[in-house]
Amino acid sequence: MAKGDGAAAGGAGAVYGIGVIGAIVWNWQQADTFWGYPWGIVESFLWPGFLVFELFKGMAAITGGS
Repeated sequence: MAKGDGAAAGGAGAVYGIGVIGAIVWNWQQADTFWGYPWGIVESFLWPGFLVFELFKGMAAITGGS
């Protein structure tokens, strides 16, 4: 293997992992029903997708898109 072959990408995984742990804690505290807890765990792993979706939805509202 070549030196520096993807070693720098390891830091991004750690940051994502910390983000997932933080999201699990946040969603767990916000749950108020039985199914809110499992959904909170699922949502914690999918939060970047939700974030981008809401960002695009907001951008469409600003620019007048559908």
